[in-house]
Amino acid sequence: MTAEPTAAVRPRNRKQLIVEAAGRVFSGRGYHAASMEEIAANVGITAAALYRHFPNKYALFAECANVMADRLVTAVDEVPADAALADVLGAVTQVAVTHRASSGLYRWEARYLNREDRHVLRAKFTHIVDRVTEVVRREHPLPDEHLRAAAALGAIGSITMHRTSIAQRRVEELLVAAGTRVAATDPGAAAGSARRVELPSTPVPRTRRSEILAAALPLFEQDGFANVTNGRIAEAVGLVPSALYRYFPGKADILATACLQAAALLTQAVEQNLRGITDPHDVLTALTATYVAYSFEHTALTSVANAELVGLPATLQRPLITAQREHIAVWEQQLRSARPELDSRQARTLVHAGFGVVVEAGRHLRWQDTPDHRDAVAALLMGAMGG
Repeated sequence: MTAEPTAAVRPRNRKQLIVEAAGRVFSGRGYHAASMEEIAANVGITAAALYRHFPNKYALFAECANVMADRLVTAVDEVPADAALADVLGAVTQVAVTHRASSGLYRWEARYLNREDRHVLRAKFTHIVDRVTEVVRREHPLPDEHLRAAAALGAIGSITMHRTSIAQRRVEELLVAAGTRVAATDPGAAAGSARRVELPSTPVPRTRRSEILAAALPLFEQDGFANVTNGRIAEAVGLVPSALYRYFPGKADILATACLQAAALLTQAVEQNLRGITDPHDVLTALTATYVAYSFEHTALTSVANAELVGLPATLQRPLITAQREHIAVWEQQLRSARPELDSRQARTLVHAGFGVVVEAGRHLRWQDTPDHRDAVAALLMGAMGG
């Protein structure tokens, strides 16, 4: 006799499996590029089965964002009130690293939530920052404790924005140490002392193609890439929508071209400001000042690029990723010259931690471009790298 075939048993945690898979897809492809079919395939179920748990993609996305926020809230709330800063940051780091592939979506994709859901999510992250701020204030009673707490969390959150392969225990140690150094850095002490750098001037739009690029970026930043139509871009430069295709094959090509131009500007700025400098620490200081200045002067472009790159077709992503890796390689080499005890993966992880500091500190300062703000962010970035 042969045994009767056993009916497939639905896992009791199927909803959790769906949320985990969806978080990975949303983080890796962006909200609009992700599909319910792809998420279902990652779980090993049909799209119809997926819709039995979530009525639409938005509901699933909102659940993913809140699950990640709730994990972080739980992590900081479970740490005793009198715990050391390293323990609080360690709890946050463990969550971020454990769920690295799915926890990055809140940093950029959360802007696609409706106003009420954004308010709920913002309240959760405010709670996390406030909890860290309390400990920072107690252990390091210096000015700008809220800025230092947000920046420290930015260093930790950076692990979700790159794919450097490194052992979990080691990366957790690196990120906690980086966050602790950031929290102990007095941003005000650097006022007026940071290296002054010059950035290449952004080319004045003199052709229709450059006018399109200049007009599209503010629209992408304001409303999100997916929500801006070719018609709106064309209208901004006085064209009919069909005429746009004479200059670019599609909207994605506009974004990719703008990002490549920006990468070229950053490369030129680095070469210009590092010329003649040989001391490893001085090189790192110049790199930091250049990157911070660039981030403040090109806020719209950097925020759009960070948010939208994952949603571009692979053929358009490839040259952008190559340019990004070449820039990271410069940092990695210089950081290892300043800190020879680091291997390449550790250095790369710390460089990304520094970039995460710039993002969160810049946001906290509302990207108000003043010399003091640039100096403060540069000091925090250097703190993250231990440079």
